Amino acid sequence: MKVILLTGATGFVGGQLLRELREGAYQIRLVLREGSQSGIGNMKGIESVITTPDLFSESSLWWEKACEGIDTVIHSAWYAEPGKYLQSDINLDCLIGTMNLVKGAAVAGIKKFVGLGTCFEYAMSDKPLTVDSPLEPLSPYAAAKAASFIFLSEYLRPKKINFLWCRLFYLYGENEDARRLVPYIRHKIMSNEPIELTNGNQIRDFLDVKDAAKAIIQAMEENVFGCKNICSGVGISVRELAERIADEFGRRDLLRFGVRQENLIDPPYVVGSRGK
Repeated sequence: MKVILLTGATGFVGGQLLRELREGAYQIRLVLREGSQSGIGNMKGIESVITTPDLFSESSLWWEKACEGIDTVIHSAWYAEPGKYLQSDINLDCLIGTMNLVKGAAVAGIKKFVGLGTCFEYAMSDKPLTVDSPLEPLSPYAAAKAASFIFLSEYLRPKKINFLWCRLFYLYGENEDARRLVPYIRHKIMSNEPIELTNGNQIRDFLDVKDAAKAIIQAMEENVFGCKNICSGVGISVRELAERIADEFGRRDLLRFGVRQENLIDPPYVVGSRGK
């Protein structure tokens, strides 16, 4: 039975990946931050748990030992605090730590590496973004992700390690941080408070995180390599999304469009293509 090493299993996306892996015929080795083990629930499918104060500070030798006997690494851990992660210096730590992880994993003899990227790596366009669209990261977060992709593409190829890079679009759903858009709207409705929003004309590609995890694991199982967009392929406006959520409660009256200032660097259109 294949053993898969998963990082970030207590996170928004990583938690769903863990759930999907538990449904498959895998043994799972987790690398977790010390003190976070309670976040994984029961030990179904867990081969072992390795803890560390900070996985991004570990050396390649540490990762070589952690990856002994591993077939596939799924690396979902990254700094992602809403409102801070795009510009944070911690992205550099995540980039360097990821390089150490991959170096150690390669020496340990893994067969496959799955990393999570972002739609923000792309140069924004008024057309759906394909995996062949040009890259133009405009934040430290996006730049660190793009740098990871570019380096790993060249580093892993001659080592005959299958490399899959999954670019995530606008995910929402279970265990989402309360500061993000969808839970913010739901919380305000449940509290019977007005919901302050921009005009909401931005077009986005929204996808439930459960569907995203299924798509990532399916691509891994089908031995897809290179880039894959994890997206719905359908664009809707932020206004339409907010109205759909409000309609679940019959509370469109709480929506206050145009109260918040528009973000001038926020692209008007971000939609992915599920094919080439």
